[in-house]
Amino acid sequence: MPPVEVEKATPAQLEAMKVTPSAKKVSPYVRTLAHDPESYVARTMLFNAIMYAEGGLVRQDRELGALGASLLNGCQYCAKVHAYQHHKLSGSSAVIAALWTVRPEALAERDRAILDLAEALTATPPTATTAHIARLKACGMEPFEIVDLIHSIAIFGWANRLMHPLGSSEV
Repeated sequence: MPPVEVEKATPAQLEAMKVTPSAKKVSPYVRTLAHDPESYVARTMLFNAIMYAEGGLVRQDRELGALGASLLNGCQYCAKVHAYQHHKLSGSSAVIAALWTVRPEALAERDRAILDLAEALTATPPTATTAHIARLKACGMEPFEIVDLIHSIAIFGWANRLMHPLGSSEV
């Protein structure tokens, strides 16, 4: 499905695109979802609440959970976006370098625990267990932070699967 061309967008589509977190750029993904402005606004309000909420899990860990889901789902577009955001927020490329070079042993235990939960929740069918939660708690994650992580993984498990049939999962 081709993205909506901004110059040809309806007033409802243009209005919907204003809820995009970035005031700088409206991505092809956003413009594809803007075909259904009402659904796009509902999705984006939920996305903003999950990924940009103040308090709770730090944003770089939310991005890492989303990255883990995107990698497992093979959504190159989302993986690239979340890798960039994680790098920007953490100030380090070490985690991304370890993932891209398939060196999980180079990751800190907390990062491995986040990525393992992302993989287990994203798998079809999901394979997450209470052991995943216990591991996150052992790494110092509070229950409310774990809920934030689950939300960030889940919304990208859904978003990646949406990208594939729309034809926008490749960079």
